[in-house]
Amino acid sequence: RGEFKIGGKEVFRSKTINKNLNPVWEEKVSLLVDSLREPLYVKVFDYDFGLQDDFMGSAYLYLENLDVTLDLEDPQYPDHDLGTLDLAVTLSPKEGDFREAQLHSSMRLSDVHRKAQLWRGIVSISLIEARDLQPMDANGFSDPYVKFRLGHQKYKSKTIPKTLNPQWREQFDFHLYEEQGGFIDITVWDKDAGKKDDFMGRCSIDLSPLSKEHTHKLDVPLEEGEGMLVLLVTLTGAAAVSISDLSVNILDDPHERHQILQRYSVLRSFHNLKDVGMVQVKVIRAERLMAADVTGKSDPFCVVELSNDRLQTHTVYKNLNPEWNKVFTFNVKDIHSVLEVTVYDEDRDRSADFLGKVAIPLLNIQNGERKAYALKSKELTGPTKGVIFLEIDVIFNAVSLSFFLLLPFFPTMSPPLHTHSLPAPELSSLCCLSFLPCPAFVRPFILTVCVLPAAILVLCVMERALAIARDTGHMYSMEDLLEDEDEDYDKDDKDPERKGFINKLYAIQDVCISVQNALDEVASYGERIKNTFNWTVPFLSWLAIVALCVATVLIYYIPLRYIVLAWGVNKFTKKLRDPYNIDNNQLLDFLSRVPSDIQVVLPLFNCN
Repeated sequence: RGEFKIGGKEVFRSKTINKNLNPVWEEKVSLLVDSLREPLYVKVFDYDFGLQDDFMGSAYLYLENLDVTLDLEDPQYPDHDLGTLDLAVTLSPKEGDFREAQLHSSMRLSDVHRKAQLWRGIVSISLIEARDLQPMDANGFSDPYVKFRLGHQKYKSKTIPKTLNPQWREQFDFHLYEEQGGFIDITVWDKDAGKKDDFMGRCSIDLSPLSKEHTHKLDVPLEEGEGMLVLLVTLTGAAAVSISDLSVNILDDPHERHQILQRYSVLRSFHNLKDVGMVQVKVIRAERLMAADVTGKSDPFCVVELSNDRLQTHTVYKNLNPEWNKVFTFNVKDIHSVLEVTVYDEDRDRSADFLGKVAIPLLNIQNGERKAYALKSKELTGPTKGVIFLEIDVIFNAVSLSFFLLLPFFPTMSPPLHTHSLPAPELSSLCCLSFLPCPAFVRPFILTVCVLPAAILVLCVMERALAIARDTGHMYSMEDLLEDEDEDYDKDDKDPERKGFINKLYAIQDVCISVQNALDEVASYGERIKNTFNWTVPFLSWLAIVALCVATVLIYYIPLRYIVLAWGVNKFTKKLRDPYNIDNNQLLDFLSRVPSDIQVVLPLFNCN
């Protein structure tokens, strides 16, 4: 294996070629060089597992006079012939956008490290609908759902019961690790309770010919089945991130800091609504890390994540107190995002070992404060060994940010937001025409009198269903069903009544779980409403108060029926203006930023 150093600091380590005196690495790395006068020092070692690696020779590569063949030598025995080392070296000026060089700097990770690498972009897939699917059930319909796969990333849509033309309106985000994209494998399945789901067809999407920063509407026919899928595919580059050394920190320059503060001032709120703010993270050093190698040392590197952006430091080899001195810059997409800093140990040809992690909500950050954070476990439920020193600055425009709080909130790599299927354009037009005269004749107090009892009735029915579910859970536990599952399937052909009974139990279980999840969601939103007005998150509480004041003024000067009319027309015509728009509820999206009572007591919200 080879090691490369500049100025006494190791910047790259090659992979190990086993049992070979003429190794061929064919590895490529891009390094940022401050001065051409500083030579690149190359050392070659023989790897010994659990022992000291044997020195096999070294050489200097002077960047002012590039030679592609280096004669290896030992300073203690200059007369010994230790072989040669062939290199292909290209120098590029450090101008413009050199982010590609930063992506590869000081990295040598195999495919199993892919989860810890920096991705090149994001592909968003909106699953709109399917048409003319194959009937798989005896009733002439199917219960279809869709599975997506890109590399190790997998997603599964919700199930639409009893239809051959389902509408999902779901969005899934995948991370792209390769510049050329890749293929997304898609399969369609029919959900069957109590037995194996039926395969309905497959298709794939080649991302390489799709242009970036543009939404593509694709009608993809299913192979090995019938029908087609309607998808919206958008490729976005992850260009709003950067890495630099601590010496080139822009916020330390008073002039640069003043310009950034002016850029996100309230007076420039509507200059660029998409430019919400920025986060600068200084990853300085770590101390007393866990020893992950048999030598009692570790090879730590640090990964910094914010929303769908991820950056990585170089690796400091054989050190439990590494110094990185790197500055990471991210664009803020949502002030309620959580900054995650994870420390890994790099291993040869194996997955990186986890050493510790911290999660810091952006709203909890004190600008310019250099602080030591105790590393925690992967689940953030308890401490692990070591601390990491960070200095973080968050600058954002509060007015521009408020508009994003009304959009769906997608945490990193979380399950996608499910939305209800929407009616056809003809039905939307008919509903819109029927709605227009309603505000002129129906008074608000009549709506209140009608809706309130109905809401109470729905809650009572749901509570009764939950009680039945609990009783059923005591009578037939899931463990009992799983224990007897194999025996039941063996007796299915001989005893169809037993098979029908098992299917009914599975159906009851699905209904009970759905009812319980619905009640949990209702209770969660009730807690979020309470926490909005008890100042759990002051920024959101102030925003809610401002919104209520504005609504009060509007209702005072504008009759409520006109407001209801405008809301209804916008709601019903949205699908006519954009048939493939994924609908969202602005109020629920706002409340999704407010933590529930369970989230308030989690370590994530108490990291300080």
